[in-house]
Amino acid sequence: MIDGDRNGGARLGIGLEYGRVSSGLAVPALLGAVLLAYFLVPFVVFVLQIGSIDVLERFADPAVRTAIRNSLLTAPVSTAIATVFGVPLAYVLSRASFRGKRLVEAAVVIPLVVPPIVGGVLLLTVVGRYTPIGAAAAALGVPLTDSRAGVILAQTFVAAPYLVVTAKAGFDGVDPRLEEAARSMGYGPLETIRAVSLPLARNAIAAGIVLTFVRALGEFGATMMVAYNPRTMPTQIRVAYISEGLEAIVPIALALLAVTLLAVVAVRALVGTPRNY
Repeated sequence: MIDGDRNGGARLGIGLEYGRVSSGLAVPALLGAVLLAYFLVPFVVFVLQIGSIDVLERFADPAVRTAIRNSLLTAPVSTAIATVFGVPLAYVLSRASFRGKRLVEAAVVIPLVVPPIVGGVLLLTVVGRYTPIGAAAAALGVPLTDSRAGVILAQTFVAAPYLVVTAKAGFDGVDPRLEEAARSMGYGPLETIRAVSLPLARNAIAAGIVLTFVRALGEFGATMMVAYNPRTMPTQIRVAYISEGLEAIVPIALALLAVTLLAVVAVRALVGTPRNY
């Protein structure tokens, strides 16, 4: 009975504690609800307006289909490039200490802090048609502007930092002692990364891949500067809105929205939702 009373008292204490926490969250929840409504109301209004628009007819527009195809072809390539080069960089930034590390970390986030259209200008100074690199590539038949290659360059520049930052956070969460244990068992550096570090950081890496893909898919500013043609979904949205108005952008907006929602579901499935105890 005493134990039971103690347990009951503990349960009561926990309940009271949770009660105090819940009441303490009232003001933050109210403030957060305002921002949540700001997110949801435009989405709901947009969905309600779809019924008055012949979406299937607009999907038949060759320009719409071409834009969707271009985005779905280039965004995965940009994401793959970001993954191949970004995951190793994230691991080095997480584990190594070297002179100039702060500068490298700052360089990684530059595309995140500059406006995308400025990022496009920065790229043009390197790969533009009249730069040495751009001229050499064009001479080889691989123009780096106004081409799918240009789209990929712009998408990678803007989106890759998301992968590096997210993957680094995942590697930061891996206990270095586990890697040391693997090394003491005879694993080499690369084997340790493959067998220990990557599996333990896989959720963060997967989330970074999804976020990078979505960011690449929706990139407009840098893409417009580097490769206005061939048009991707964001650039086609801009062109259609200027020439035909809001209704003309609904099909492409729906395609982007569908991919974004799938990405959110993927992130939740891969990373999960932390629970409070």
